[in-house]
Amino acid sequence: MTHKLIVILGTNASGKSELGIRLARHFGGEIVSADSRQVYRGLDLGTGKITPAQAAIVKHHLIDVAEVSETYSLARYQRAAYDAIDSIASAGKLPFLVGGTGLYISAVVEGYQLIDVPPNDRLRAELEALALPQLIERLREIDPAAAARIDERNPRRIIRAIEIASAGYERSAAQKREPRYHCLQLGMTWPREILVERIEQRLRDRLAHGMIEEVAGLRSRGVSDLRLDQLGLEYRYVARYLRGELRTLDDLRTQLGIAIRQFAKDQLTWFKRDGSILWLDPFQDYFQEACRRIRE
Repeated sequence: MTHKLIVILGTNASGKSELGIRLARHFGGEIVSADSRQVYRGLDLGTGKITPAQAAIVKHHLIDVAEVSETYSLARYQRAAYDAIDSIASAGKLPFLVGGTGLYISAVVEGYQLIDVPPNDRLRAELEALALPQLIERLREIDPAAAARIDERNPRRIIRAIEIASAGYERSAAQKREPRYHCLQLGMTWPREILVERIEQRLRDRLAHGMIEEVAGLRSRGVSDLRLDQLGLEYRYVARYLRGELRTLDDLRTQLGIAIRQFAKDQLTWFKRDGSILWLDPFQDYFQEACRRIRE
């Protein structure tokens, strides 16, 4: 553990990305993204990817590094994040890990020793034809330990856990952990009623700026509805709207808003398990508070 790493994490619509940019600029650092969908090219509005203007302020890593058709595994992300963080620190700059994908952040901060199993297309095709209860039961049969800790509402992760277990590994998570960095984790969120307002406003803005057109463009370029469903949230629900399963724009806005709020709740549940995270007070000057914590 030779390098120091600043982690800015939080829920959807909390303001973590903007805070990360301000802090990295202030301290002369660079940002490593911790977002499981921003690694893919073409997923811009739906993932809240930084704008060209923001990218010009501070250098970002691990954004637009894969095609949507690729499988970007947790192990692949961890290796790339380690490389980026080590490169930034070796250049005498302060690395910032910024995002809301809890598993990505934990893999780097806690130093998961990961199993990197390549995708099994034949097995995936078989599993994707099964209903969610059948997937859960199959995972329980083949890897009870993984089944006990997995998010049972996430079929993509369940399929991946079955895939790993089917390759001969008894456990689909880390066998041990070897932290690689000295980490300061700073969290951003808001009280529920304010967070709901921020989520709704951001959703309205994204729809107004072309999020539906973005998803339609992905479909026209050959991205399947199955893949869009796997990408979750905005891509799943907009694809349903384009297929006519959600009849009106209000239906889309309502159902997607509910899904995003639930996702933000799940994010907070994940992060609250880590007692080392220092939560910034959003009603105070949280930029100055973060600066003080970093200097300390």
